[in-house]
Amino acid sequence: MELSTVAPDLAYEIERGKPMPSLNHGVIQHNLSVALDAYRKRYRFATEVSLRLDGWPSTPDLIILPKEKVDFHRDQIELQEPPLGVIEIISPSQSVQMLYDKAVLYFETGVKSVWLVVPTLQLIVVYRSPETSEQFSSGMLTDHALDIRISVDKVFERDE
Repeated sequence: MELSTVAPDLAYEIERGKPMPSLNHGVIQHNLSVALDAYRKRYRFATEVSLRLDGWPSTPDLIILPKEKVDFHRDQIELQEPPLGVIEIISPSQSVQMLYDKAVLYFETGVKSVWLVVPTLQLIVVYRSPETSEQFSSGMLTDHALDIRISVDKVFERDE
């Protein structure tokens, strides 16, 4: 199917293999980026980067990488090495099961931590493995695998 002949939202979904993000999705993605900026000396963060892990294509909302110098002269279109962490924000057309299944695949390819963000419930589930997770709906989120702590209230724009 040629992308120019389909509706813009469907073209986006076909190209990226994921639903078109909503306003709430975009706000949360930005807030997560701002909250994670406190860890920029330890990690590199990037949004909407295409991955091809063991042949599996994916475009998570945010990825957490080891801190390395950015080479602006040699960009990478698709990363083949697993990031340390992946953050997926559920869109209205996705199910929690769909994102959990993706989380399992991320772990199978070497990712150390996966966050699933559920905007409707204002909930973040942090997985250290497919069987081990913690849920955060307020206060401080702690990712033990990556030693990261951020305010859930700031992610969901609640006054502290």
